[in-house]
Amino acid sequence: MTRKPPPPLSPFHDALHRLMRSGVAIACLILLSLCAGMIGYRLTEGMNWLDALENAAMILSGMGPASDMRTDGGKLFASLYALYSGLFLIAITGAMLLPVLHRMMQKLHIDDDDAEDKTKKN
Repeated sequence: MTRKPPPPLSPFHDALHRLMRSGVAIACLILLSLCAGMIGYRLTEGMNWLDALENAAMILSGMGPASDMRTDGGKLFASLYALYSGLFLIAITGAMLLPVLHRMMQKLHIDDDDAEDKTKKN
């Protein structure tokens, strides 16, 4: 039984293009999450936009809130936003690594198949 040779490794510029597309999508998701946090702090705590930005950025980055929450709604929002941010950070890290890992796995798979073919010929 003969095995089909693996497809060739895609050109580096294609991999770079995928990485850049992934980076743009991630940046958009971060911006969307930051805006949602700002709106949430503005509505629940009545913060001005700059304070809302600071709190949202601090929680989204995993640093914790910059200001104490005064209302029950603000405390509830901050708690839910912090839980979301923790899971979001894990997902974003995976999304950033995915194109790099894909390229690595593709390269290893091709090298592995080439090695098997060479040993069978000898």
